Amino acid sequence: MNALVVAEHLTRRFEGGGLFRRGQAVQAVTDLTLTVARGEAVGLVGESGSGKSTVGRLLLGLLPPSAGRVAFDGTDLAAAGPAALRQLRRRMQLVFQDPYGSLDPRRRIGDQIADALAIHGLLPPPARPARVAELLEQVGLSAEHAGRYPHAFSGGQRQRIGIARALATGPDFLVADEPVSALDVSVQAQVLALLADLRARLGLAMLFISHDLPVVRHLCDRVVVLYLGRVMEQGPVAAVFAAPRHPYTRALLSAAPSLHARHRRTRILLQGEPPSPANPPSGCVFRTRCPHALPQCAEAVPPLRRLDGDHEMACIRDDLA
Repeated sequence: MNALVVAEHLTRRFEGGGLFRRGQAVQAVTDLTLTVARGEAVGLVGESGSGKSTVGRLLLGLLPPSAGRVAFDGTDLAAAGPAALRQLRRRMQLVFQDPYGSLDPRRRIGDQIADALAIHGLLPPPARPARVAELLEQVGLSAEHAGRYPHAFSGGQRQRIGIARALATGPDFLVADEPVSALDVSVQAQVLALLADLRARLGLAMLFISHDLPVVRHLCDRVVVLYLGRVMEQGPVAAVFAAPRHPYTRALLSAAPSLHARHRRTRILLQGEPPSPANPPSGCVFRTRCPHALPQCAEAVPPLRRLDGDHEMACIRDDLA
């Protein structure tokens, strides 16, 4: 695998407490190892609060890890100096979940797209309007939109503007953090088709964060299933979706809608709510909701083990075929 992004044993803790007292630390991500190859799309799925967005920001170097390391194109982000890190940041960008909240309502969208060019010194000022026009057309808008303000656009158009801004620096790696969850269903498919087309034409590597499993099936090459900051299962999309092995993956897939009878599964209802990341269960963090839990599941954290090919899961049971 020609890896572009490599995360090794990545852990991130957030210290709790208020202004005058210390509280419990929240373990958002624990011992996560993940790679994204050049041109590959990796889906990161899990319930709200599972640590998906934290992983995305760790991979971009927007958050420092509490332990472990992230390397981009062979360079350790934590060890890179300011100049080297600046060059690396040009090559990795983020598409936000909320397209309106990520735009300044007081500034024209052309100026906001051009900011990335100015920050990284990619083009002289006279050449920037032409590049902005090119980017707008690349995402299905027109050059004349550059002079308008964010409120003049629909939600889907604003997300296209956000994508254009992310592409301005010519990145190799894109983190798309729930990029369609704030949009109407009628426009979600259009934005997803745009991302798939851009990935194919530009050779982008992508981490696609989502709770929408059918979208991940359609858009991604591999999928990583996260629960309470730990990887439960990962592997090629075809293998994981056709034969999910971890009980948590099975529960997620059983809840996913499908128009195809062969993809429909008997619904598996998980009991209770996910535990607090400030006080996770001992052993397997999923055991308190797992319908197949054994007493020994409380004794040790199950490591990821290989099943078939690149398909892995973190579970001690062998009888869940």
